Amino acid sequence: MLTRKSKRATPLVMIIDDDEAVRLLARETLENSGYAVWDTDSGELALSVFQDRGPDLVLLDVMMPGLDGFSVCSAIRQTGVGRDTPVLMMTGLDDLDSIDCAYEAGATDFITKPINWHILPYRVSYMLRASGTLEQLRESREGLAHAQSLAHIGSWEWDLATGDIHCSEEVYNICCLDGEKGGNPILDPVHQLDRGFVESSIGEAIANRAPLSFDYRILLADSVERTLHAELVTVLDQDGSPVCLTGTIQDITERKRAEEQIRLLAYYDALTGLPNRRFFMQQLEQALSYANRNDRMLAVLFLDLDRFKLVNDTLGHGVGDRLLQDVADRLLRCVRKNDCLARAEEDGPTSLVSRLGGDEFTIMLCDIEHFQDVAKVARRILEAVSHPYSLEGQEVFVSTSIGISLYPYDAVTASDLIRNADGAMYHAKEQGRNGYQIYDESMNAKALERIILESQLHKALKDEEFTIFYQPQVSSDTGKVVGLEALVRWNSKELGMVEPGRFLPLAEEVGLIIQIDQWVMRKACRQLKSWLDEGLPPVTLAVNISGQHFMKNELLEHVTAILAETGLNPALLELELTEGVLMAHTEKTVMTLKALKGMGVRLAIDDFGTGFSSLSYLKRFPLDVLKIDRTFINDITTDPDDAAITLATIEMAHTLKLQVIAEGVETPAQLEFLVKHRCELYQGYLFSRPVPPQEIPGFFARSAPFPKAGGEPQQGCSFLPPCH
Repeated sequence: MLTRKSKRATPLVMIIDDDEAVRLLARETLENSGYAVWDTDSGELALSVFQDRGPDLVLLDVMMPGLDGFSVCSAIRQTGVGRDTPVLMMTGLDDLDSIDCAYEAGATDFITKPINWHILPYRVSYMLRASGTLEQLRESREGLAHAQSLAHIGSWEWDLATGDIHCSEEVYNICCLDGEKGGNPILDPVHQLDRGFVESSIGEAIANRAPLSFDYRILLADSVERTLHAELVTVLDQDGSPVCLTGTIQDITERKRAEEQIRLLAYYDALTGLPNRRFFMQQLEQALSYANRNDRMLAVLFLDLDRFKLVNDTLGHGVGDRLLQDVADRLLRCVRKNDCLARAEEDGPTSLVSRLGGDEFTIMLCDIEHFQDVAKVARRILEAVSHPYSLEGQEVFVSTSIGISLYPYDAVTASDLIRNADGAMYHAKEQGRNGYQIYDESMNAKALERIILESQLHKALKDEEFTIFYQPQVSSDTGKVVGLEALVRWNSKELGMVEPGRFLPLAEEVGLIIQIDQWVMRKACRQLKSWLDEGLPPVTLAVNISGQHFMKNELLEHVTAILAETGLNPALLELELTEGVLMAHTEKTVMTLKALKGMGVRLAIDDFGTGFSSLSYLKRFPLDVLKIDRTFINDITTDPDDAAITLATIEMAHTLKLQVIAEGVETPAQLEFLVKHRCELYQGYLFSRPVPPQEIPGFFARSAPFPKAGGEPQQGCSFLPPCH
């Protein structure tokens, strides 16, 4: 704690003398010189009021009845206030013993009797000035010590001749756990691993006669480690020879920890602890420089988990995060320095695994001799990643697709290597996933095509290049059209007709799918209302919905607005949802679906059997329709497994009181199987391909006119399946 002695405008002198004449003369002399005076003839009384009065100077007689001057002076020095207060003792002219005793008792100075009253004010003034200087020095020293304590800086001076070292208090606070003094606090606690460095640095500072600064570690008891910053200056004598070292040490442990934390945040992924993109790029640049100087080969592997989004959507982001952490651990075990057949030199770069973001990882393999080395690591990664993961009591399976580019064959810069490996990875996905692909130049054309497609996709929304085709949904028993599925198509001005399989996944990826879904729903609802107004029967309109609607929690609002805007009966609208949508965001999803159901909107689960949904999940949601995916329909007449799965799905749906629609029905034999096993509805090329809106009224042309829209959905018209 810092303390400051209060300053008086008029200094107070306390006179203690049993001679009243001396007291009167002293008072008159000092008051005439501008001092305040308090006097007494008793040492005991003076001590009793000393703490409260706090005089700036004491004029004290040696010989007094009761307590003598020596005892009073000694008692004053033992008080906090009187420790540095100047004490001027009055003694006889030849009383040398009294003078010695006065100094031993703590007197500042002495004056002999008889007193020269003209000189006294000058003696008092000088002593007060000296006392003020001493107080300023004390305050300065305390202030310096306090500043050093706040900044964790200690100062020291080391005599090179004697070895004596003088340290400030903060040096001991820094270098000793309990501030214990003793030994050499600068050298004794130096960490064993840094001792040689510190000793050589001190020797360098002495030899070069130049200032020096460095960081080092100390190790205290209980394994407490601190990092210090040292500043050294060599002090020379008049001949230029070093006589001592002076310097400071500062405890920078917390700063080093903060710097390390900042480095981790800047260069490492917070979720997996792997290096991030920035760190990977820096290391790759250095590795390329090394490979170029030493004529080495280097490989970059670009990994993307297959269908990771499905895991995130079905099991939640918490499970997805833990999956990424487990994948990162497996990748680290797969990529070790001794994996490569060629041995990297000690000063060469090492292999590195990083996470770029999302479910994308990159791996740098250094000092490769043969491509077989890279392929070996890639195969090991594929095997390791494909093993099941146990997450929250569930067994989860994922695979990965790997793209590989090689220096110097495929690229010579870091960015080009990563880009080419990325392109090869997409090619591996197109080849069926769970594999690796080596880059070749033709992949650049595909990457360029993707960039162009994304650019045109943004323009398509603005320029209204989308259109809707409709595929009839037919009753298996009567052959009547009872519904229509609205399917978006893109007729690009630049690219021509673009297949849905090309642009819809990209729309999901770049965040345009919600706008496309809203456009399709509004356009299709308006079209159906127009047909109903023209006299066509009220059939169900099925519209596909992306899971991104539930992430934004705006589906209910959009559906309500579109139905109000178009005037379509909600009972005629059927929203088709994927299994992934139902598994993700379950509480919000259930609330939204129940609200839609309350409006009268029908709900269908699309592509059933391709995801992870279970009977318990299906029971939670207010569904009306279950659609069997075409992959099970394709071989139901030839593959007993597909036939059994389809039959079990139909029976399960009927148990849950759900209507069943089979997708992708293309042959009479498939239809016969479905009719036999009571699948109510079907759609597919056997009846009709998706057709533009102007062809839809033709499906109803052979029937008598139906009442205009407004009521519940009616049975559609009879229509023999055409050959397409």
